[in-house]
Amino acid sequence: MNANRLRPALVALAAVALTAVLTGCQKGGSAAAADVAAGASATAGASATPGTSGGTPSAGATAPSSSGTSGSSGGSAGKAGAKPAASAGTSAPKSDCASEPPTPDEVDPDELAVYRVEELDGSTGKVNLVIQHGAWGCPGKDTDGAPFVVTGEDSRWALDQAAYVTATNPITDSTENRRIGVQELIDWIDAHPDSGLVFRYETGDDGAIHRLEQVFMP
Repeated sequence: MNANRLRPALVALAAVALTAVLTGCQKGGSAAAADVAAGASATAGASATPGTSGGTPSAGATAPSSSGTSGSSGGSAGKAGAKPAASAGTSAPKSDCASEPPTPDEVDPDELAVYRVEELDGSTGKVNLVIQHGAWGCPGKDTDGAPFVVTGEDSRWALDQAAYVTATNPITDSTENRRIGVQELIDWIDAHPDSGLVFRYETGDDGAIHRLEQVFMP
Protein backbone atom coordinates (compact mmCIF):
# COMPACT_ATOMS: atom_id res chain seq x y z
CA MET A 1 0.00 0.00 0.00
CA ASN A 2 2.64 2.49 1.01
CA ALA A 3 4.77 1.48 -1.96
CA ASN A 4 1.92 2.18 -4.34
CA ARG A 5 1.40 5.60 -2.84
CA LEU A 6 5.06 6.52 -3.16
CA ARG A 7 5.37 5.45 -6.81
CA PRO A 8 3.67 8.53 -8.34
CA ALA A 9 5.79 10.79 -6.18
CA LEU A 10 8.97 9.04 -7.27
CA VAL A 11 7.94 9.27 -10.93
CA ALA A 12 7.30 12.99 -10.54
CA LEU A 13 10.64 13.52 -8.85
CA ALA A 14 12.40 11.56 -11.59
CA ALA A 15 10.74 13.67 -14.26
CA VAL A 16 11.79 16.87 -12.52
CA ALA A 17 15.35 15.58 -12.20
CA LEU A 18 15.43 14.55 -15.86
CA THR A 19 14.16 17.97 -16.90
CA ALA A 20 16.84 19.64 -14.84
CA VAL A 21 19.53 17.47 -16.43
CA LEU A 22 18.29 18.19 -19.94
CA THR A 23 18.07 21.92 -19.22
CA GLY A 24 21.61 21.89 -17.87
CA CYS A 25 22.88 20.13 -20.95
CA GLN A 26 21.18 22.63 -23.19
CA LYS A 27 22.68 25.53 -21.24
CA GLY A 28 26.09 23.89 -21.28
CA GLY A 29 25.87 23.38 -25.01
CA SER A 30 24.88 27.01 -25.59
CA ALA A 31 27.74 28.24 -23.40
CA ALA A 32 30.20 26.04 -25.22
CA ALA A 33 28.92 27.26 -28.54
CA ALA A 34 29.22 30.84 -27.30
CA ASP A 35 32.77 30.15 -26.14
CA VAL A 36 33.67 28.70 -29.53
CA ALA A 37 32.15 31.68 -31.32
CA ALA A 38 33.96 34.10 -29.01
CA GLY A 39 37.24 32.29 -29.59
CA ALA A 40 36.76 32.37 -33.35
CA SER A 41 35.93 36.09 -33.20
CA ALA A 42 39.02 36.81 -31.11
CA THR A 43 41.18 34.85 -33.55
CA ALA A 44 39.75 36.74 -36.50
CA GLY A 45 40.32 40.05 -34.73
CA ALA A 46 43.90 39.14 -33.92
CA SER A 47 44.50 38.30 -37.59
CA ALA A 48 42.89 41.52 -38.85
CA THR A 49 44.46 43.95 -36.36
CA PRO A 50 48.26 43.89 -35.95
CA GLY A 51 49.32 43.58 -32.32
CA THR A 52 52.59 44.34 -30.65
CA SER A 53 54.01 40.99 -31.67
CA GLY A 54 52.39 40.90 -35.12
CA GLY A 55 53.85 42.35 -38.33
CA THR A 56 52.75 45.73 -39.71
CA PRO A 57 51.08 45.57 -43.13
CA SER A 58 53.38 46.51 -46.00
CA ALA A 59 53.07 50.07 -47.28
CA GLY A 60 52.85 48.70 -50.79
CA ALA A 61 49.91 46.40 -50.03
CA THR A 62 46.88 46.95 -52.20
CA ALA A 63 43.42 47.59 -50.90
CA PRO A 64 40.20 46.83 -52.75
CA SER A 65 38.47 49.85 -54.20
CA SER A 66 34.75 50.47 -54.20
CA SER A 67 34.46 48.92 -57.64
CA GLY A 68 35.99 45.68 -56.45
CA THR A 69 39.34 46.12 -58.24
CA SER A 70 42.56 46.62 -56.34
CA GLY A 71 44.63 49.77 -56.54
CA SER A 72 47.91 50.75 -54.93
CA SER A 73 47.90 53.74 -52.60
CA GLY A 74 51.62 54.13 -53.27
CA GLY A 75 50.92 54.47 -56.98
CA SER A 76 48.49 57.33 -56.42
CA ALA A 77 50.99 59.15 -54.22
CA GLY A 78 53.67 58.80 -56.89
CA LYS A 79 51.46 60.31 -59.58
CA ALA A 80 50.48 63.28 -57.43
CA GLY A 81 53.83 65.00 -58.02
CA ALA A 82 53.88 64.40 -61.79
CA LYS A 83 53.34 67.34 -64.12
CA PRO A 84 50.28 67.08 -66.33
CA ALA A 85 50.91 66.97 -70.04
CA ALA A 86 50.44 70.38 -71.64
CA SER A 87 47.53 70.49 -74.01
CA ALA A 88 48.32 71.62 -77.52
CA GLY A 89 47.83 75.30 -78.21
CA THR A 90 47.36 76.36 -74.60
CA SER A 91 50.36 78.70 -74.57
CA ALA A 92 52.82 80.11 -77.08
CA PRO A 93 56.55 79.66 -76.49
CA LYS A 94 58.22 82.67 -74.93
CA SER A 95 60.38 84.64 -77.33
CA ASP A 96 64.11 84.88 -76.57
CA CYS A 97 64.65 88.05 -78.61
CA ALA A 98 64.62 91.57 -77.19
CA SER A 99 61.90 93.98 -78.28
CA GLU A 100 63.09 96.85 -76.05
CA PRO A 101 66.33 97.96 -74.38
CA PRO A 102 67.44 95.10 -72.13
CA THR A 103 68.10 95.40 -68.42
CA PRO A 104 71.60 94.72 -67.05
CA ASP A 105 70.52 91.13 -66.28
CA GLU A 106 69.32 90.60 -69.86
CA VAL A 107 72.36 91.80 -71.83
CA ASP A 108 74.46 89.38 -73.83
CA PRO A 109 77.51 88.55 -71.69
CA ASP A 110 79.82 87.88 -74.66
CA GLU A 111 78.94 90.56 -77.21
CA LEU A 112 78.91 94.35 -77.36
CA ALA A 113 78.47 97.21 -79.83
CA VAL A 114 81.44 99.51 -80.51
CA TYR A 115 80.85 103.22 -81.20
CA ARG A 116 84.09 105.15 -80.74
CA VAL A 117 87.71 104.88 -79.67
CA GLU A 118 89.43 107.05 -77.08
CA GLU A 119 93.20 107.27 -76.96
CA LEU A 120 94.99 106.55 -73.69
CA ASP A 121 98.54 107.25 -72.59
CA GLY A 122 100.85 105.29 -74.86
CA SER A 123 102.61 103.73 -71.89
CA THR A 124 99.49 101.77 -71.03
CA GLY A 125 99.54 99.86 -74.30
CA LYS A 126 95.76 100.18 -74.49
CA VAL A 127 92.94 102.28 -75.95
CA ASN A 128 89.43 102.76 -74.64
CA LEU A 129 86.50 101.46 -76.64
CA VAL A 130 83.26 103.38 -76.16
CA ILE A 131 80.70 100.59 -76.18
CA GLN A 132 77.13 99.74 -75.33
CA HIS A 133 75.90 96.40 -74.01
CA GLY A 134 72.80 94.85 -75.49
CA ALA A 135 70.92 91.75 -76.61
CA TRP A 136 69.76 90.40 -79.95
CA GLY A 137 66.35 91.63 -80.99
CA CYS A 138 63.59 90.05 -83.01
CA PRO A 139 64.14 89.89 -86.79
CA GLY A 140 61.99 92.22 -88.85
CA LYS A 141 59.87 91.06 -91.77
CA ASP A 142 61.96 92.99 -94.30
CA THR A 143 65.42 92.22 -92.87
CA ASP A 144 67.77 89.28 -93.27
CA GLY A 145 69.00 89.29 -89.68
CA ALA A 146 68.16 90.35 -86.15
CA PRO A 147 69.15 93.76 -84.77
CA PHE A 148 71.37 94.17 -81.71
CA VAL A 149 69.24 96.12 -79.21
CA VAL A 150 71.47 98.22 -76.93
CA THR A 151 70.85 99.64 -73.47
CA GLY A 152 71.44 103.24 -74.60
CA GLU A 153 74.18 103.87 -72.03
CA ASP A 154 77.81 104.32 -73.06
CA SER A 155 80.51 102.37 -71.25
CA ARG A 156 84.28 102.29 -71.72
CA TRP A 157 86.38 99.17 -71.94
CA ALA A 158 90.12 99.00 -72.46
CA LEU A 159 91.36 97.19 -75.58
CA ASP A 160 94.90 95.84 -75.50
CA GLN A 161 96.82 97.12 -78.54
CA ALA A 162 98.23 93.61 -79.04
CA ALA A 163 94.74 92.06 -79.04
CA TYR A 164 93.65 89.44 -81.55
CA VAL A 165 91.09 91.21 -83.80
CA THR A 166 89.03 89.88 -86.71
CA ALA A 167 86.67 91.84 -88.90
CA THR A 168 84.23 91.36 -91.75
CA ASN A 169 82.07 93.61 -93.91
CA PRO A 170 81.95 96.64 -93.79
CA ILE A 171 85.42 96.97 -92.23
CA THR A 172 86.76 94.56 -94.85
CA ASP A 173 85.36 93.56 -98.21
CA SER A 174 84.64 90.00 -97.10
CA THR A 175 81.60 88.38 -95.50
CA GLU A 176 83.94 86.11 -93.56
CA ASN A 177 86.08 87.17 -90.64
CA ARG A 178 89.74 87.77 -91.27
CA ARG A 179 92.38 89.06 -88.94
CA ILE A 180 93.28 92.74 -88.92
CA GLY A 181 95.54 94.86 -86.75
CA VAL A 182 94.26 96.92 -83.84
CA GLN A 183 95.36 100.13 -85.57
CA GLU A 184 93.36 99.22 -88.69
CA LEU A 185 90.30 98.78 -86.47
CA ILE A 186 90.94 102.13 -84.75
CA ASP A 187 91.30 103.93 -88.10
CA TRP A 188 88.04 102.52 -89.41
CA ILE A 189 86.08 103.38 -86.25
CA ASP A 190 87.52 106.92 -86.27
CA ALA A 191 86.34 107.30 -89.88
CA HIS A 192 82.90 105.81 -89.11
CA PRO A 193 81.96 106.91 -85.56
CA ASP A 194 78.80 105.59 -83.90
CA SER A 195 78.51 102.68 -86.32
CA GLY A 196 77.54 100.32 -83.51
CA LEU A 197 79.18 97.26 -85.07
CA VAL A 198 78.79 94.19 -82.88
CA PHE A 199 81.82 92.26 -81.65
CA ARG A 200 82.29 89.12 -79.60
CA TYR A 201 84.97 89.68 -76.99
CA GLU A 202 87.19 87.94 -74.44
CA THR A 203 89.17 89.56 -71.65
CA GLY A 204 92.61 88.79 -70.24
CA ASP A 205 93.92 88.59 -66.70
CA ASP A 206 94.26 92.39 -66.59
CA GLY A 207 90.55 92.86 -67.38
CA ALA A 208 91.22 94.43 -70.77
CA ILE A 209 89.86 93.01 -74.02
CA HIS A 210 92.42 90.69 -75.62
CA ARG A 211 90.22 89.11 -78.31
CA LEU A 212 87.68 90.95 -80.47
CA GLU A 213 85.80 89.29 -83.32
CA GLN A 214 83.22 91.10 -85.40
CA VAL A 215 79.80 89.51 -85.79
CA PHE A 216 78.64 89.58 -89.40
CA MET A 217 75.27 91.30 -89.81
CA PRO A 218 73.66 91.09 -93.29
